[in-house]
Amino acid sequence: MPRCLLDPNCRNLPSADADGLVAVAIEHHNGVITALRGHQQEPTKGHEPPGPHPLPLALTPLVEPHAHLDKAFSFNLFPNREATMTGALEANGREAAERTFEQVQVRGERALDQAWRNGVRAIRSHIDSVGPQAAASWQALRMLRQEWADRVVLQLVALVPISHWLKPEGESLAREVAEAGGVLGGVLGAPFAADASDVAALEAVLRLACQHGCGVDLHIDESDRHPGRGLRLLAPLIKGWPRELALTCSHACSMGLMAERPMIMLAENLAEADVSVVALPTTNLWLLDRSHGTTPWRRPQAPIRQLQAAGVTVAIGGDNVQDPWLPGGDFDPVALMGFSLLASHLSPWHRNGLSPFTTAAARLMELDWDGVLRVGSPADLVVLAVSSWSELLARPPQRRVMRGGVWCPSPRAQAASGLLKSLGT
Repeated sequence: MPRCLLDPNCRNLPSADADGLVAVAIEHHNGVITALRGHQQEPTKGHEPPGPHPLPLALTPLVEPHAHLDKAFSFNLFPNREATMTGALEANGREAAERTFEQVQVRGERALDQAWRNGVRAIRSHIDSVGPQAAASWQALRMLRQEWADRVVLQLVALVPISHWLKPEGESLAREVAEAGGVLGGVLGAPFAADASDVAALEAVLRLACQHGCGVDLHIDESDRHPGRGLRLLAPLIKGWPRELALTCSHACSMGLMAERPMIMLAENLAEADVSVVALPTTNLWLLDRSHGTTPWRRPQAPIRQLQAAGVTVAIGGDNVQDPWLPGGDFDPVALMGFSLLASHLSPWHRNGLSPFTTAAARLMELDWDGVLRVGSPADLVVLAVSSWSELLARPPQRRVMRGGVWCPSPRAQAASGLLKSLGT
C-alpha cells in the first residue's frame, strides 16, 4: 500500500520503497481495522519460482468529487459529434427538456452501482437545477442518496447559470437546496458569455451560502481563453467571507493559460482563502482548444501542481460520463487515475500525485473518513491485480473491493488474476 494511505503515527511499519509502497499486513474485525504491521513474506519452497511472490497493490476506496448523474449515459440519444462546448450545451438542452424522473433514477442507479463496484466510496454530483425537469432530477437523486447511504456517500449540487442567484427564484432554490442538505453551484464563464452582473452574482451565491449554511461549488473558467477571468473576479470577493464557508472551484482550466507569476499569485490568494479546486482533465482535454480544427497545442486544464505548491487542496474528478460533454468514461476511479496521472504529469509514488483521488478529495468533500488506514478506521480496500504503479498505468486492472471487511460481489472478481485469487475470501 502507499505509505501516505497508512497511519503516519504507526511506528511498526517498514520504510516505504522508492515507489512509496509498504508491504503491510492488515487485521480487521467487525468491519474495522484492528492492527497494522509490516508484512514479511516467507521464502519460496520446492518447485515455486525463486524470490518472494509479488503482493497486490491496494488502495483505500477512492472519491469522485465532480460528476453529473442526471445526464450520464445519454450520449447515444443526444450526441455531440462536433465535440465542442457549443454542441454540448445544445445537446444537453435538448436532453434536459425530455428528462424524466424515471430516466434520472435509472441513470443514477447504474452510475452508483458501477462506481461502488469499481471502488468509489463518495460522489459529488451536480444537477441541472433550472427548468421544468429540475424538480424530478432532484427527487430521483435524493431518493437514491438515501437508498445508497450505507454504500456510497452522495452529495448533490444545484447547477445553474451564476446569474440565477440574483433572482427571487434563486433565493427559493437556495432554501430548497439547504433543506435537502445540498450545495449551491453555478456556472461562471463558458459556455456562457461574460456579463457585467457576474460579480454581483458571485456575491449573491456567497451570501446565500452563508445565510443557509451551505457549501459552494462553482463551474468556473471552463474555457481555453480569457485566462483565469472568473477566478480573478472571485479572489478579491472571498477575502471578507468567513473561512467556515466551504468553497470549491471546479474546472479552473483557463487559469493554466496565465503567465507564471500572476498564476502563482492567484494560487496563493486561493490558498489563503481556503478555496479548493477540482481539476477535470477528461472533459476539458476533450472539449477545449478545438477552434482551429487542428490537434491542440495547448492543454487548458487546471494547473494542478502549481495550485498544490501554493497550498490549495486539489482533487481530480471524472466529470461527465457518456453524455454530450464527453462520450467516454465509466465511473472507474482507477481508469480516471491512470489517465489523469499521465495527462497532468503527476506521479503516484509522490503524495501529491495520489492525494487528488484520495485524501485531498475527501477533505474537499468534508467526508468523515480521510481515507487513511489506521486502527479503528473502516476495513475498506480496493485490491488490484497488479503489483506496481507501472502495471496500474498500463491498463485499468481487475480488482476486488472490500467494504467493512467483506468482499463485494463483482463481475470483475470472477475474472481476476492469480494475484487476487491467492488472497482467498
